[in-house]
Amino acid sequence: MATYILLINFTEQGIRNVKGSPDRSDQLNATAAKMGITIKDIFWTSGIHDGVLIFESVDDERAAALSLHLGSLGNVRTTSLRAFNKAEIESIIAKLP
Repeated sequence: MATYILLINFTEQGIRNVKGSPDRSDQLNATAAKMGITIKDIFWTSGIHDGVLIFESVDDERAAALSLHLGSLGNVRTTSLRAFNKAEIESIIAKLP
């Protein structure tokens, strides 16, 4: 399973509904599980981003679908990052000419 990091920023709607954010994270966990995605951690953050979601997916298409689903609800905008662990990056580096 590949690891992804989703950077999250509240929209105007999302900040107005911020009190419901923890409950929405429970709903997201359930939706992700139905999609075959495992959410490892959700963090609410201060600074340039309002949150970080770390999850595992069997493929990029499901990862993109989760990001699109989350954005379509209107509370957040997302930026997706594919993350590589040490073994994965070593394998990638080994392929360099």
